[in-house]
Amino acid sequence: MTLVRNERESCILARVAGLLDRDEIEGHLVGGFLRDILIDRSSRDFDFAVVASGVEVARIIAAGMDGRFVLLDAENEVARVVLTDDEGPWYMDFSSAPHGIAEDLSRRDFTIDAMALDLRQVEQATVDDLIDPHHGRNDLEYRLIRAVSDTVFKDDPARLLRGVRLAAEYGLTIEPDTERLMREYGGLLEAVAGERVREELCRLLATPQASRFLRYLDEIGLLVELFPELAETRGVEQPLEHYWDVFDHLIETVAAIEKILQSEADGKELRKSLPRIPRLREYFAEPTSGSCNRLVILKMAALLHDVAKPQTKTVEPGGRARFLGHTKEGASVGADIMHRLRFSSKEIKMVHTMIESHLRLWQTGSDRPSRRAIYRFFRDTEYVSIDIIFLALADFLAARGPELDLSEWRKHCEMMEYIWSEHESEKARIAPAKLVSGHDLIDIFGLEPGPEMGRLLEMLREAQGVGDITTREEALEFVRKYLAGQKQQRMMR
Repeated sequence: MTLVRNERESCILARVAGLLDRDEIEGHLVGGFLRDILIDRSSRDFDFAVVASGVEVARIIAAGMDGRFVLLDAENEVARVVLTDDEGPWYMDFSSAPHGIAEDLSRRDFTIDAMALDLRQVEQATVDDLIDPHHGRNDLEYRLIRAVSDTVFKDDPARLLRGVRLAAEYGLTIEPDTERLMREYGGLLEAVAGERVREELCRLLATPQASRFLRYLDEIGLLVELFPELAETRGVEQPLEHYWDVFDHLIETVAAIEKILQSEADGKELRKSLPRIPRLREYFAEPTSGSCNRLVILKMAALLHDVAKPQTKTVEPGGRARFLGHTKEGASVGADIMHRLRFSSKEIKMVHTMIESHLRLWQTGSDRPSRRAIYRFFRDTEYVSIDIIFLALADFLAARGPELDLSEWRKHCEMMEYIWSEHESEKARIAPAKLVSGHDLIDIFGLEPGPEMGRLLEMLREAQGVGDITTREEALEFVRKYLAGQKQQRMMR
């Protein structure tokens, strides 16, 4: 049986092979695409090693296949061609292998990615035609990640995180000698550019068992290399309702997110009680930038939501620990971490808001918060309101740990269901149109545009949302009373 069995893949590869053969350029298909074929996993990413300039070859392929050329690394002569069809983009990366394919494979990171296939054979190739000097096919069969050489992490420390990410994505185990190298060279991770760390971290967090691999990163000493701020959370004890210390609580909050939002994770009984918010899967799959989506950003917030507890901890005379101000300070620390890892400004704001507001719904002091409290919560958290609801639920699960009372869990979910339903009702109340507009405030009351008008319009919107006013006449009376009260205050000064 031929190695490449997908018709579209075969067509693309045959076209690339023809263009290279025309110009007498030696080329090989390498890396992850071959790995994915061997485990029967679909892919739209190709990697090619060419005995020529990867940049110039990419230009030739882009012109010959009507693709888009993207320069990735001018110094190392790496470029990409993007083709687009009805199902989305295909990515073809071209790198230079000036000393031939054997030398190129010896410089790769892991054996499962150090296989190649001569493009001249691609149409009829079988697995026996693979060039596999480091026995990657055998390691793939035994589900192992093995370093190609002892220098792979020294040559490129980003591979430390990539190895763990591959293990998470493919369900693989890092073999002992490779793990030993990771421990030895872990300190080099600090020097990796934030953009590269972010890319690997996002892909790791997207997997349904990311929390388990965060634990693994901690075991081999890499987690605090990524997040030095977490070191201080280890061993910080919490009030009795918390099963874990702060460090373990943060990891367990990520695990709780996976249990309630990723059906591949173990949490079926918990998911039965979740608030019924429509199209949740699509909502959390919404891209935020690059390889990140809402679910990944939510996991980042979960991992960092109590990061400021160590520096805000106080102990009351009775012995109870308090962490006053940890949400606000934690939001600032979390934003700094996101900035360091080169997340987008939108993603930084998302995490900042989630951390700062993750206790807000519990702090209403009632399982039936007032309409006004609900209105203000959704107004202030707008873009991440739903995200905070699920962060709050995951935070509760992680606090209780194995001592969770399912009836208490259901009660908390009912509270979130109530909050969501009240929000939907509020949207219905204010959906038709504003009862009073800015033009009305100018024409009827003689106000001028500015901050005071903005505040008054928001007060009207809130009053309408919570049901205090329902008609235009009531809204105009609301404005009259407000302006009269403001006038009286000025006269009393």
